[in-house]
Amino acid sequence: MKTVAALLAVVGSAAAFAPAQQSQSSSALAAKPFSDALGAQAPLGLFDPLKLVEDGSEEKFNRLREYEIKHGRVSMLAVVGYLVTAAGIRFPGAEDIPDGLAAFQALLDSRDGTNVLLQMGSFFVVAEIINRDAPWLDNKAEFVGDYRNGALDFGWDKLDDATKLKKRAIELNNGRAAMMGIWGLVTHEVMGVSILPGGYLPGH
Repeated sequence: MKTVAALLAVVGSAAAFAPAQQSQSSSALAAKPFSDALGAQAPLGLFDPLKLVEDGSEEKFNRLREYEIKHGRVSMLAVVGYLVTAAGIRFPGAEDIPDGLAAFQALLDSRDGTNVLLQMGSFFVVAEIINRDAPWLDNKAEFVGDYRNGALDFGWDKLDDATKLKKRAIELNNGRAAMMGIWGLVTHEVMGVSILPGGYLPGH
């Protein structure tokens, strides 16, 4: 049964990432709103099967792009955290906390662990408040997802436009991969099927 499910998943993935049929003209693709936007890359081009931005609303597109970037950034952190704890690395004092989804229940079972979860929740709230464009400051975001607010740079302003666009595309694609990655890791953990080296299964 698992073999059949795996084969269906592979076929579905191949169909989802298959190039567009040759019968579609390049002019028709170019006519789509945002077909030349950052992230609309081969082989899929602008991937909008639900036609969410078919109306050409730039405001809606920017809002959805912001969601995509934010979820991608969180997912990249999630994948790193998942794999680091699976490798047995812990903060001092947390050596007995299991990895994977089992960590949440283990934290809830102790007072100190509950405090850790409350701190995590507080951090998420603060991060959500801070990581956004601050309209009250005398600066303007360079692009959707630019939350520097005139305070952080790390050499970004010294880069030329082509390099900036390349790095933004890299972040966007890495975020997309991470969203699928963390979903795949958690799903396999729940299924009890390891996809990590050595057959290791977090949380078990």
